[in-house]
Amino acid sequence: MAGSPGPLLLLLLVLRALAAAEWDLRFKAATAEAPVRLFTEPELARYSGQQEGQPIYMAVKGVVFDVSSAKEFYGKGAPYNALVGKDSTRGVAKMSLDLADLTHDTTGLTEEELKSLDEIFNNVYKAKYPIVGYTARRILNEDGSPNLNFRPEDQPHFSIKDEF
Repeated sequence: MAGSPGPLLLLLLVLRALAAAEWDLRFKAATAEAPVRLFTEPELARYSGQQEGQPIYMAVKGVVFDVSSAKEFYGKGAPYNALVGKDSTRGVAKMSLDLADLTHDTTGLTEEELKSLDEIFNNVYKAKYPIVGYTARRILNEDGSPNLNFRPEDQPHFSIKDEF
């Protein structure tokens, strides 16, 4: 019958469509975002490196990193253990382990400290450690309700690019 595709051409078209669908499914599975976990201050404090076998987490700029692979730096009794189990953004910016600096608050930091914070955030934490979530403070209002206007890319000194 003239004008209609032959059985071989039809088979090739079906195989091509199946291959494209399979590739599309694999691509979607590989690029699907992992669910974002929100950590309250008490929840994050549980991952302070004090309990053997428990992951060690710390937050910088509201992003929670798993620093367990560097137990010699962040584990119990290690030199930077004071930074873990909390958002230590100010301490990272000031390169300080002073208890008063172990907070998320960046108020009053100098331009040099903010630049240092961004460099360390990108070149150390994002480059070396997996992101496991965000601090609730970043995404929730003071009363605990969802901040419907929250957009990570609008936050000061934060870039969502390549975060995941």
